[in-house]
Amino acid sequence: MTEPVLVLNANFEPIHICNMRRALGLILNGKASLVLNGRGEIRTVSRSYPRPSIIRLDNMVHRPRPTVRLTKREVLRRDNYTCQYCGQRTIHLTVDHVVPRHLGGEYSWDNLVAACPSCNHRKGGRMLEQVQMHLLRPPKEPPASAKYFFSRHIGGNEEWLPFIEGW
Repeated sequence: MTEPVLVLNANFEPIHICNMRRALGLILNGKASLVLNGRGEIRTVSRSYPRPSIIRLDNMVHRPRPTVRLTKREVLRRDNYTCQYCGQRTIHLTVDHVVPRHLGGEYSWDNLVAACPSCNHRKGGRMLEQVQMHLLRPPKEPPASAKYFFSRHIGGNEEWLPFIEGW
């Protein structure tokens, strides 16, 4: 009952991921309809209900376009949990300012990168040229697309791709 279910708006725009219990509640209360059943059925004594993979809300929910918030977790996710100086993949990463704050560097997507503790310590509060270091990729803001927002759930739910791509 805890499997993820993709929730589509009335215009088939992906807007949320909920668990199966919530999705069944929306379907049974008449607030959503089943789009794709890729998981079989739930059987009770007298009835059987489809286990939804994708549901669509019956009424349109108006909401602003989501944006990616600038947080440590999102910077690490954007950089694929890889140090942007040496390329090491580790769970113990820090966020480093490419141009240090005391030298006028900003707290922005273009100035923050994931760094392992040793590279962050080696760079310190200096510029990249001063310590002969370089970035593997230039930092930039990640796209605010549905594929980016729901990417961690796509692995086991490939049937969601036609509904997620293009938004």
